[in-house]
Amino acid sequence: MLAYLSIIVTAIFINNIVFAQFLGICPFLGVSKKISSALGMGAAVTFVITLATVVAWLLQTYVLNPLNLQFLQTIVFILVIAFLVQLLEIVMKKITPALYQALGVFLPLITTNCAVLGVAILVIQKNFNLLESVVYGLSTSIGFTLALWVFAGIREQLDLTIAMPRGMRGVPIALICAGVLAMAFMGFSGIKIG
Repeated sequence: MLAYLSIIVTAIFINNIVFAQFLGICPFLGVSKKISSALGMGAAVTFVITLATVVAWLLQTYVLNPLNLQFLQTIVFILVIAFLVQLLEIVMKKITPALYQALGVFLPLITTNCAVLGVAILVIQKNFNLLESVVYGLSTSIGFTLALWVFAGIREQLDLTIAMPRGMRGVPIALICAGVLAMAFMGFSGIKIG
């Protein structure tokens, strides 16, 4: 049980996929203008990462390793992710058309989101079992959603700020805030002495 708690805390705070590993930056910057869009993207990425992690682990363990086809890992994982994103897009279009419209071009870009592929590959590299892989994928997704949510809240507040210099509005201040947030999250990893 302690091992799973360690995976959860580490994936959300210490090795946050956005702020510590710098994966998934494109949707992080693109969808974080409003909290509602950020949470919608976080939910979509959570669905894709969690399912992709399970399917990738199963394929690696029961197909690629036994047939000695590990060299196909990246291609197979990308195909799995593309399929899951297409499935998610169809479901969202039917169930929540407003969120589907709000996410716009960023929804199909989950296919190329390096965070999704990174998590699928990391669970294999870390030799996680299936349950550990699911916990890691879900926790990483929560960390991704947390990063989007916090950053979207900051960007919404910054848009209300009148006293900001004109040249700092928009993307410049967003990038500075993202850097400060990354440093804050990296503080969770502690200081190594010696």
